[in-house]
Amino acid sequence: MRGPEPMPGYGQLLRRGYGSLAAAARGCADCGWELSRRTWAENAHLGWGEVLLCGLCALGWTALRRTAARRVFGPFGEWCKLQPKDAAKMPESAWKLLFYTISWSYGIYLLFFTDYPFFYDPPSVFYDWKKGMDVPTDIAVAYLLQCSFYGHSIYATAYMDTWRKDSVVMLLHHVVALTLITFSYAFRYHNVGILVLFLHDVNDVQLEFTKLNVYFKHRGGVYHRLNDIISNIGCLTFSVSWFWFRLYWFPLKVLYATCYSSLQSVPNIPFYFFFNALLLLLTLMNIYWFLYIVLFVAKVLMGQVHEVNDVREYDVEDSKKTTAAKKKESGLQLPSALKEGMHLKNGLVKDKRL
Repeated sequence: MRGPEPMPGYGQLLRRGYGSLAAAARGCADCGWELSRRTWAENAHLGWGEVLLCGLCALGWTALRRTAARRVFGPFGEWCKLQPKDAAKMPESAWKLLFYTISWSYGIYLLFFTDYPFFYDPPSVFYDWKKGMDVPTDIAVAYLLQCSFYGHSIYATAYMDTWRKDSVVMLLHHVVALTLITFSYAFRYHNVGILVLFLHDVNDVQLEFTKLNVYFKHRGGVYHRLNDIISNIGCLTFSVSWFWFRLYWFPLKVLYATCYSSLQSVPNIPFYFFFNALLLLLTLMNIYWFLYIVLFVAKVLMGQVHEVNDVREYDVEDSKKTTAAKKKESGLQLPSALKEGMHLKNGLVKDKRL
């Protein structure tokens, strides 16, 4: 009768571990990038024509925004006699409010006025999933609008929007969103994509509407109480809906479907970890922005803030003081290259060198 095998030493365990890893590396030709490349080739369906159409639409969004800002939103702000800093930022919020209102309304139509059961039955997003399945035309239209707009938003955040404390995180968000939209379309996970977009667009509608009322409450040299009341109510509803849609419903409906239900419907679903990692990253960014909301509410409760404003935005005077202090400490003139890198963008100092 054989006794129990002696416990191997630490060095022997290391050798066994390294040997197993080396054997796995030698015997697994389909691991890593090779597996990803093969999975993409076998399951992804994305034509160059679709990519080109999306790129052209992104350029179209940029041109349309510039035209709307110069011909519509800018003149309207001047006609309303907004304060200079508010007039500079108003076109951005007006443009975003217009788009997100259209996109969220279309999401409501898809989820509540068609036969798609995704909102009430989230696991159904993976029912009857097949690689290369046809994308319904109404969902394809939503994907074209959203994908092209997020492509435009990457450029707009860097070069057109007011620079804020979270702009770098916003750029990361747009890259993650664009990646999720593109890959979910290519792998035919469009059903869950519609649910994700619906749960996020509603907060953008409330945010931009509230900011517009903040800009319009001081116009023509007169304080308008109605806009102030609307902005206060909008701030409250925005805070509640952010938590409800992005931090409660999003994990409950989307993450549950993608992390658990997807494996029940499609056991070997492609790029399972890739998609869920991006969705979890999106959740972390939602928590990060929720901290800004909590910060603002805390300042209101402590009496540090007496009116609604965007705590992500830099204060112009503080930016000027900081720049002057740095110049005074150094005792040197800013080189011309740095002067070109730092310039006023929508009334705020914006460093393009990040």
